[in-house]
Amino acid sequence: MKSVIVLGAQWGDEGKGKIVDIYSEFADTIVRATGGNNAGHTLVVKGEKFIFHLIPSGILHPGKKCVIANGVVIDPKVLLMEIDRLKERGFLTDDAQMKIGLLANIILPYHILLDKAREEKLGNRKIGTTARGIGPCYEDKIARIGIRACDLVRPDTFTEKLRANLDLKNFLLKNYFRGEEVPFQATVDEYLAYGERLKPYLIDTSLFINQEFKRGAKVLFEGAQGTLLDIDHGTYPFVTSSNTTAGGACTGSGVGPTKVSAVVGVSKAYATRVGGGPFPTELLDDEGQKIRDRGNEYGSTTGRPRRCGWFDAPVVRYANRLNALAGVALTKLDVLSGLSRLKICVAYEIDGVRQDEVPLSLADFEAAKPVYEEVEGWKEDISTSREFNDLPKAARKYVQMIEEVTGVEVSLVSVGPDRNQTIIRRNPFRA
Repeated sequence: MKSVIVLGAQWGDEGKGKIVDIYSEFADTIVRATGGNNAGHTLVVKGEKFIFHLIPSGILHPGKKCVIANGVVIDPKVLLMEIDRLKERGFLTDDAQMKIGLLANIILPYHILLDKAREEKLGNRKIGTTARGIGPCYEDKIARIGIRACDLVRPDTFTEKLRANLDLKNFLLKNYFRGEEVPFQATVDEYLAYGERLKPYLIDTSLFINQEFKRGAKVLFEGAQGTLLDIDHGTYPFVTSSNTTAGGACTGSGVGPTKVSAVVGVSKAYATRVGGGPFPTELLDDEGQKIRDRGNEYGSTTGRPRRCGWFDAPVVRYANRLNALAGVALTKLDVLSGLSRLKICVAYEIDGVRQDEVPLSLADFEAAKPVYEEVEGWKEDISTSREFNDLPKAARKYVQMIEEVTGVEVSLVSVGPDRNQTIIRRNPFRA
């Protein structure tokens, strides 16, 4: 295989950072194609914890080229903080290791202020955004008034675009949301300074990635969020503002779909969700809290507690349909150790009728009641397992049942947060 997309098969937070880190060993180039710093990818290497919001997780591997492509919306302040922290810890010693798309849209202070103000105004109807300005930035992109990375290194262009945007944004912030305005000159000075620092990294990333293919490089595309948060196919309006599916990875990075060899969906051994929106298998009892605490289910970006529930097979089947998954990387199986009985949702009941597929109507999704099958749990500590047969019989049976009800092979099993706490059953780069 020459190119692999790794993406979320649930509602995000599935543990993609660790999976990308593992597969980066076999890739030459790692590409982040969509989303912004609303995504937090956490990984542990030799006991040391790393959290990335914009930079691809592959940056921890020496000699790997990492790309932030045009489909990403970039908060330059956050990105530069990540760069500085990496350098302080002895990584990214060669700036040529990282490339940033000239056409990536830039998050500005008014995007963040508008994001927060809208959520506050929605009250009980709020979406549950990370309030990082992602949605408002994508809105400007679609409205064709966005400011892009290439504008940050052209002072006259940036100044003209910012002035035009602030006329409208400050009017909204002051007169509709009754909030603070964004100062013009201070913003010009701050963001042009960011542009100077980012200038060495800015290139035509679509051209670069396609040149990588031509030279025979292996390319890994790192997804953000999860399939059920896709703007077109997710639980709208409780979604993110970009396409989180395999097609989004192609458009965001500027490569043709025929360049992609395989897609791997990352799924927890249970289910979690952050923010509002339907979640049929949600556990609101002590068992849900137990899973939350054992799995440390608190957002790496916001610190918010994640909603926890049983594994939802229709959701992963839906992800398979949208992304044509070659396999599932199953994470956090170790979190379920010690639970006497486990449940897997295999279908829904909506108004008394069984439905095997994810409902497209939000009202139907919210009304969906899970149809469960139960399996035996296991008590053993599985964190030292390195082969599938090392797992207790009940754990193997649970994984095999997930394969049966989703129709997708479980090609990797994660049994702990560290890089080496992993069972690789099939490597997509060697398939």
